[in-house]
Amino acid sequence: MKASGASLVLRALEEEGVRFAFGIPGTHNIELYDALSQSTQITPILVTDEQSASFMADGVSRSSGSLGVVNVVPGAGVTHAMSGIAEAFLDCVPVLVLTCGIRNDTGRAYQLHDIDQLALLRPITKAAFKIESPMEIYSTMRRACGLAREGCPGPVAVEIPANYYLLRQDIEPPVFAPADRPSPRLDHASVTRAAEMLRTARRPILYVGYGAHHACERLLELAERLGSPVATTIQGKGVFPETHPLFLWNGLGASTPPFVRKIETECDCMLAIGCRFSEVATASYGFKPPESLIHIDVDPGVFNRNYRAALTIESDAGDAIEALLGDIPAARPQAQETIARGHQHVRERWAEHAGEHRVTPAALFTALQQITDRGAIYATDSGNGTFLAMEHLRLERPGRFLAPVDFSCMGYAVPAAIGAKLANPRTDVVALAGDGAFLMTGLELASAAAYSAGLVVIALRDGELAQIAQFQRTTLDRATCSELHPYNLKSLAAATNCAYLSLHRDAEAQGVLREALEISHTGKPVVVETAIDYSSKTYFTKGVVTTNFWRLPWSDRIRLLARAIGRKVLS
Repeated sequence: MKASGASLVLRALEEEGVRFAFGIPGTHNIELYDALSQSTQITPILVTDEQSASFMADGVSRSSGSLGVVNVVPGAGVTHAMSGIAEAFLDCVPVLVLTCGIRNDTGRAYQLHDIDQLALLRPITKAAFKIESPMEIYSTMRRACGLAREGCPGPVAVEIPANYYLLRQDIEPPVFAPADRPSPRLDHASVTRAAEMLRTARRPILYVGYGAHHACERLLELAERLGSPVATTIQGKGVFPETHPLFLWNGLGASTPPFVRKIETECDCMLAIGCRFSEVATASYGFKPPESLIHIDVDPGVFNRNYRAALTIESDAGDAIEALLGDIPAARPQAQETIARGHQHVRERWAEHAGEHRVTPAALFTALQQITDRGAIYATDSGNGTFLAMEHLRLERPGRFLAPVDFSCMGYAVPAAIGAKLANPRTDVVALAGDGAFLMTGLELASAAAYSAGLVVIALRDGELAQIAQFQRTTLDRATCSELHPYNLKSLAAATNCAYLSLHRDAEAQGVLREALEISHTGKPVVVETAIDYSSKTYFTKGVVTTNFWRLPWSDRIRLLARAIGRKVLS
């Protein structure tokens, strides 16, 4: 049969359930864009920059069951998109990177966009495939989509030469037989040992990452049987319902309130599921698990990297939890009252910082959660926005908190929220973008308006790179090169066909945010310029500074303290 590569790609994407492909067309892939335009299932989305394309695809994958697709031209399209691809790679988000290649049928050198792009992509993808024959296109596409989703998820790249799109090829009818990839065989002896460790522990604790997001109901049952407090990673926010009496915090150790640290020190056994103990999740490795650490993960490569475990179990989180439940008896006494008092004390502390002249985080997030639907999706940006949202929001299921965690790439929030809104059109979607991060990808609001993606963008305005400025002032007593150049957000909103509102103080939060949400329900994006009050540091920020300071040699501690004191005296 005669077929073009574009038709084969389209068929593969449709059969994988893909709904959106993000990118900018170029001379190499216009045939593919033409094919996509004829699909009743897949919408090609034009972006302003390919970095945003990768963030949007990430937002689709994190917030829905659909696989996000980045569709870019060779060379610059790939290099522009690499930040978002690396974010998906380090945060274990399934994304298909569909890149065009230069023609392989001319014999010519120095072609337009000619670089070894797979050499760039291999370190930041699970796999990178180069199509050598039109016969490979359909099966490789299907294989790539499966690989992106399975095991520890992540981005997978496929490069298809431009001439395979342009020219019709003689191929056999496409057939794909998925490879049989069985889950790791569960070691039931290890499960029995883990259950015994948990049963005999006086005060076990659960520490859960996003790797357990598909096992929420069984995880809840396990926590209730054990009577265990549950902490999650940042990425795992919402995997355990945060309105539940056993929910402790997003994190452990120095980056948490005192009540969390007290409960943590009393625990004599930790069950860690679907997590890697990464630097950001642990706030610079700012906590020490008990000696009785049980670590369950589908990727054995994460075991004993940062914390040595007494027992490791290679398994899908759902399978392991299911097996554990067979060996865990009925519920034991729980620590719910202590946890409830601790959360109440935190809320009271936040309330003490309420002011009249700027918007305090507590007032902002309380208002948001009161007026948005219970399944609202929040996308944050690198820095204070992520940590404030992490500490203040209480979410009840996964896929509602989209944050750039382990790569921590600025500019994530707005495009990721657009992707999430396109994939979840009837769900409230809120982007929380620092005013520095907004400058990187804020123009993508033009795309949101063009596709009627009615999201609300909370632009957190304080005029500086807040997280870095806080670190600078804490350790150096001065902030250098972290004050932002001024810009007019109202004009920018008008230029991108978005609505604009301003929020100046706590008393206005309910009314302004409710108006913003009502406008967004009409399909029009809304920018809310918010005069945020960052005067009170997050627990996370204070914990990171403390942890890293006490790791320094004594001579450097004294030097840094002396410098800070000297600068204060002289200022």
